Amino acid sequence: MLIKFETLKERLHGVILNKGEQGYDVNGLKEKLDSLPESFDSIMSFIDDINSIKIRDDWEYVEPNSIDEIKSNSDPNRIQSKICDVNLDDSSKRVETAFLSSLSGCILGKPLEASLTGDEIKYALVKSNQWPLSYYVSGSIKEFLPRVHPSHIETTRENISYVAPDDDINYTIMGMLILEKYGTNFTHENMEELWIHHLPINTTFGPERTRLLNVGINSLDPISRSNFSSKGGVGKSKEKENYRKKLDAINDYLNPGDELCGAAIRADAYGYALPGNPELASELAARDASFTHNRTGIYGTMFIAAIISCAQVMNDKEEIIRTALKYVPQKSRFFVRSKICLEEILKASDWEDGYKKINNILNEYGHCRIYQEIGMMINSFLFANNIYEGICIQVSQGADTDSFGASVGSLMGCYYGPEGLDKKWLEIFNDDIHTGMAWFFERSVSNLAKRMGRLPVNLSK
Repeated sequence: MLIKFETLKERLHGVILNKGEQGYDVNGLKEKLDSLPESFDSIMSFIDDINSIKIRDDWEYVEPNSIDEIKSNSDPNRIQSKICDVNLDDSSKRVETAFLSSLSGCILGKPLEASLTGDEIKYALVKSNQWPLSYYVSGSIKEFLPRVHPSHIETTRENISYVAPDDDINYTIMGMLILEKYGTNFTHENMEELWIHHLPINTTFGPERTRLLNVGINSLDPISRSNFSSKGGVGKSKEKENYRKKLDAINDYLNPGDELCGAAIRADAYGYALPGNPELASELAARDASFTHNRTGIYGTMFIAAIISCAQVMNDKEEIIRTALKYVPQKSRFFVRSKICLEEILKASDWEDGYKKINNILNEYGHCRIYQEIGMMINSFLFANNIYEGICIQVSQGADTDSFGASVGSLMGCYYGPEGLDKKWLEIFNDDIHTGMAWFFERSVSNLAKRMGRLPVNLSK
């Protein structure tokens, strides 16, 4: 056995906590887990216990994981095809802009990705004479923060000379590679093949690392290796099916982060590639997200893909948000809480007031926990007047600053287009990007942006 008994118990504690938040009756499970004898057989038996728990009778939400059930629980009045005609040349330019803006948003937020609140960040920015935030942060901010991200040595203003490695950027590139190689019909098996080829284990975190470790271990098995081949008879197909069920069970039983934002940072490429088609963009995002995540983890990814898709072709910001929300289950916690955020922000006098309103309601959902961060994303989008004001507002609100700095960069770039670019935010990178990915050799920021910009055209063929 490659995983320590105590590690398994620790992860199962997290799973029990998540199951409780997802409406399951977990009464007595924690105590039973704590009393297990130290054997892997007892862990396997306990996993069967988790598998048998039921949703509480008083649970008011409906939160499926399969795409067919997700669609049947989404807004029945949503448009289920392209919402309008699309100018592909315009879209390609917007996607290039969106990718470039996402790089800026990511690097802007990266030194502050340390589970900081908006109040902590504002205090430090004021003290270091950088308030309101309007450019990459100076290293002087370290003196006024309780902690900074280790990457500050290459992502603070004085030290930036290239796009530093970051998983948020990697996953946007991975989405591009998936669509380039497999188009809209990609499968989880296709994702396994590309992930194990391109993603070193130390470039992944949380559920992504859990899944990649599992895929890597199972690649030693001839049955699992056969997933990468179309050969095999009926017996082999049955073995594959059983293998897939065991692999998918990882999401439920050893993956306490299945509702965090790790999948949401993989959404951008699907929104880029399908301008004005939030139905298909959100479906592809759900397929990708379900590789590692469940419920809220899937819906947040769908929303980001849908809003990026809509932002390329629609003008009214509130309408864009409301349209994107139609493509997630309407009785989910994600929809209910996102709608509350929208309504509160619409009553706000400025973005700081909007942040206070949503933080007052959802402050328990901090770093990586989707709900408040999607609210912050809506806040940034509604109040920003340009791309860079948008990413600065987002990062100033704290939490997962680099991830949602990148997502808001994508959103703002798609909305404002190439006229919204400011050279000073890009020249500092010297057209150089360090991804840390394996078997991916593009180092030119501009070349990679152009490649990303070809996605809408390629998928329209």
